[in-house]
Amino acid sequence: MRPKVLIIDDNEQSVGVIASLIVNAQLTPVRATSLTAAQHIFSRSAPEDFLCAIVDYRLPDAPHGQAIDFTLASFLPTIVTTEFLDSQTRAGILDKDVIDYILKESEQVYEYLSVLLSRLYKNKHIGVLVVDNARVHRARSTALLRRHNFMTYEATTGQHGLEVLTRQSHIKLVIVANDLPGPSGIKMLSEVRQRAKKEDIAVIGLSDRGDTGLSARFIKSGANDFLTQPYGQEEFLCRIMQNIEYIENIELIRRAANSDFLTGLPNRRHFFERAAAALQLIPVCQCLALIDIDHFKKINDTYGHDCGDYTLREIAKLVADTFKQHIPARFGGEEFCVFMPNIKLHTAVQIFNDFRQALTDIEFKFEGQTFHCSVSIGVTAIEHGGISGMLRKADEYLYQAKNNGRNRVEHDPS
Repeated sequence: MRPKVLIIDDNEQSVGVIASLIVNAQLTPVRATSLTAAQHIFSRSAPEDFLCAIVDYRLPDAPHGQAIDFTLASFLPTIVTTEFLDSQTRAGILDKDVIDYILKESEQVYEYLSVLLSRLYKNKHIGVLVVDNARVHRARSTALLRRHNFMTYEATTGQHGLEVLTRQSHIKLVIVANDLPGPSGIKMLSEVRQRAKKEDIAVIGLSDRGDTGLSARFIKSGANDFLTQPYGQEEFLCRIMQNIEYIENIELIRRAANSDFLTGLPNRRHFFERAAAALQLIPVCQCLALIDIDHFKKINDTYGHDCGDYTLREIAKLVADTFKQHIPARFGGEEFCVFMPNIKLHTAVQIFNDFRQALTDIEFKFEGQTFHCSVSIGVTAIEHGGISGMLRKADEYLYQAKNNGRNRVEHDPS
């Protein structure tokens, strides 16, 4: 079920715009025109059903932000909207533990709201590490991050921070002060950069106001960005979002370069990169298989190329699901490849036979047509000649499978 977003606003036009943004973000809008209505709705719902609330600052029965206090007391992450924003109102809003505020003044502001909603959902799966010896500073940073649904981790020393990074692979951003017990933040940054590039883990250095030399040292040592303390809440969150989105955009570019356009599986080039990396870990054994769809040309000739593409996508889903612990790829045409480090031959053969049988049981349906598919598979555990040698051997077994009647697995002698 899609997470819900509670809208508390008595302006019908604003509610309509906000609701459409929520729907576009694959979320469910729940509308209330007053604080009383919101309290009634929320009392009949489970709090965990809601991703956040979007609350107008002034309502007929809550003219001074009381609705904001209600949603925050209900542990709902809250975005505030307002038509008027003087310095006193702005300060009053930011004194509350809100995510952010939106001034209803242009379409671009609503676009920012759309970005916020998307980020709140994505951030649940992103880790941020704060490394600072000052408890007050750590507490403030993590509190702001948690408002935006980030998973937060804390460390008081550089060594502790590196240990946390080792254990938590979903950390995408590190915020680090330089003044730490033991090795400095700059030295910790150097260690981080030996493990991960700027495109993999973003690092924001913290420098004191007026210490321009330290911010420059952070950047020269590999930091993506820096913040001057004491920082403003809005600047902090804008820099966090900017750096997280940088990491995500690089990941999208990599995924596009490394994935097969039609099926989403890794492509041939990326397969060789991943297999080579797996071999560097010196697995105790390994297997490689080539999978070819039987009579695929007949599917294209009988039902059309759109049906052929549909078939490839559906089989690719089964490949991805079955071999998610291994290294699958689409090699081109109707051929797939799977590399399995640390798997013995008899185990691999059983896995591929189960895969083959599961595929034959699937009833494919496309534009009123119903049909079944099968695959021929060649599997080898012979390591001579590296990946290229294993591919040649698996290809020999694949042709044996086709010559022996198809819909079967051929492999090295046991």
